[in-house]
Amino acid sequence: MKFINMEIEGCIIIEIEKKIDTRGFFARTWDREIFKKQNLNENLSQCSISFNNKKGTIRGIHFQIHPYSETKLVRCTRGSIFDVIIDLRTNSKTFKKWISVELSEENYKMIYMPEGVAHGFQTLENNTEVFYQMTQLYMPEFARGIRWNDPQFNITWPIKSPILSEKDSKHIDFNERSLI
Repeated sequence: MKFINMEIEGCIIIEIEKKIDTRGFFARTWDREIFKKQNLNENLSQCSISFNNKKGTIRGIHFQIHPYSETKLVRCTRGSIFDVIIDLRTNSKTFKKWISVELSEENYKMIYMPEGVAHGFQTLENNTEVFYQMTQLYMPEFARGIRWNDPQFNITWPIKSPILSEKDSKHIDFNERSLI
């Protein structure tokens, strides 16, 4: 695995290293010892799949607060997504900065996100599937969300008329009090 630091500290693009032969290829996507050597959180508690029927679907922007803040490893296993991370760590030099990367079934990239960041994505194709690995269980009472078009962040979503769940459409603009 190849680890590439992103502009937000602790956020890392992980590229797999394919072992190719006549059958196709084999690649490792997660290894506790390699993650430990990279000083990454290697303790997984939950894995989930998100299947999205329609292009333009936005999921997020989600995070969990302490003591259930979570590290995430995200990969798009079918289709492609515009993946967004917002730094919500008040002591970070990139506090309230957002970054994005395209993840797809073809580029095999994964994104590692540390505790204290919010995450969301928009599907770029119909029938898109996303695989998440998290270090905490989902705890609804500690789950929070940010409105997808919050003007504080001015995220440039590629598809202007998104499809949102009722829950995600009710997220409010970010306020530091939501971190408590």
